[in-house]
Amino acid sequence: MSLGKIIRSKREEAGLTLDEVAFKTGFSKPYISTIETGRVKNPPSDDLLIKLEQVLGFDAGLLRHIAHLERMPSDIRRDFEQTDAQNRRMRQVIRSMMENKPVTEDLSSLLAEQSSISNHSAYSITAGQMIPVVNKVSAGYPIDFDDLGYPVGIADEYVRCPDLHDPNAFAVRVIGDSMEPKFRQGDIVVFSPSLAVQNGDDCFVRFSHPHESTFKRVFFEKDNKLRLQPRNEMHPPLFIEANRINGIFRAVIRYEQL
Repeated sequence: MSLGKIIRSKREEAGLTLDEVAFKTGFSKPYISTIETGRVKNPPSDDLLIKLEQVLGFDAGLLRHIAHLERMPSDIRRDFEQTDAQNRRMRQVIRSMMENKPVTEDLSSLLAEQSSISNHSAYSITAGQMIPVVNKVSAGYPIDFDDLGYPVGIADEYVRCPDLHDPNAFAVRVIGDSMEPKFRQGDIVVFSPSLAVQNGDDCFVRFSHPHESTFKRVFFEKDNKLRLQPRNEMHPPLFIEANRINGIFRAVIRYEQL
């Protein structure tokens, strides 16, 4: 979610008009409106952000934190966000280890301290997590899938996703027309491995034999089979034995190719 959308959402939640916010902050209504709609060229000054935090009831420093990230050059911001994502993955791994194996008291204390620092230094609202675009997925017959040799979370291209906090999320470009009209060729779709898959969900499906993937609606059928259903009625469904599948990941966000 962009800085402007965050401000507008909080203002509407507080039941305040633009006129009221302008009066309370001492900045003009047209200028605040351009911030909310994203038409302003540069992030607003810290002076205005401090007043907006106070008037709208944000945690102190939240809007300034988001604005400072947006001011960063894209390459520096990307490095910062990659490091942050790696740190979150590391904490996730350590928590998983603690849940499944005995750990020393020192490690438990260290993790508790790290979690406390993270909870106090990070904000619950952000401008959006950077998700790696790892390859293409066929909205048609399954094709060979290759993650191009990138480590988890790393790629040459990224998309920013609001309110998504899965460190293992990834994105792919759609090729083919079997998922039209909802998904078209060239669209970028983000998938989250942490979300449960239900009947009818749009999913990235990865096969173990052969090493292929496809993008379809997933339905769990009888006799341990899956029906992979295209949205385009011109394409027939695929019926697959469940033991051929080694990954089903639910789609959460679509970026339309214009």
